[in-house]
Amino acid sequence: MVTSRLVLWDIDHTLIETGGVGREVFASAFAEVTGTPMKDMAEVSGRTELVIFGETLDMHGIPHSDDYFERFIDLQAQGYEERAHEMRLRGRVLPGALDALQALSRVPGITQSVLTGNTKASAEAKLRIFGLNRLLDLEIGAYGEDDPVRARLVPVAQDRARGKNGLTYSPDLTVLIGDTPQDVIAGRDGGARVIAIASGESSTADLKAAGADVVFPDLTDSAALIWTVTG
Repeated sequence: MVTSRLVLWDIDHTLIETGGVGREVFASAFAEVTGTPMKDMAEVSGRTELVIFGETLDMHGIPHSDDYFERFIDLQAQGYEERAHEMRLRGRVLPGALDALQALSRVPGITQSVLTGNTKASAEAKLRIFGLNRLLDLEIGAYGEDDPVRARLVPVAQDRARGKNGLTYSPDLTVLIGDTPQDVIAGRDGGARVIAIASGESSTADLKAAGADVVFPDLTDSAALIWTVTG
């Protein structure tokens, strides 16, 4: 009998890098929504866009508004689409990421989606620009506008997957793959096993200390990744 597993991927610095375009797109959308040029930006690593946007408002002394964030979501995604060519020139798919997604897609019982701080619109745009969207079920992902607390995104994705395919994914059958200690903590607190990839700014030691079940230096060993996901 095939065991069903849910694999949830972080996007930035795990699958792709934007080469600085991401910050520029954020700044442009922020300025258009608020009428204020962005002088500084909140910490982004391992956090949700809802929190990043809110803290960036605070840093500029701008009152919070649901309308601001709703408009920001649309403008940010539009910015990625408009700068798709530049994204491909300056950014990249990280080593082994495409092969890893393809290899896991061939394993019976595995469903792949995302758990990301990006909004759904921006996540879809980024993945489409780099040709990775077709390998992921983005309907059942969990995104930066779903909840400010990243750990609570795990059950969001599990519930969406269950609603779509009727399967229940326990912590043993849910795997989160990310590159920051915040990703690791979110997975462990949210109800998932965690594979950490030291492809961003966090070291292998940092990721192990955060509690990752397994740490890989990158995604180039698809066989080891499959063994870990299915083990």
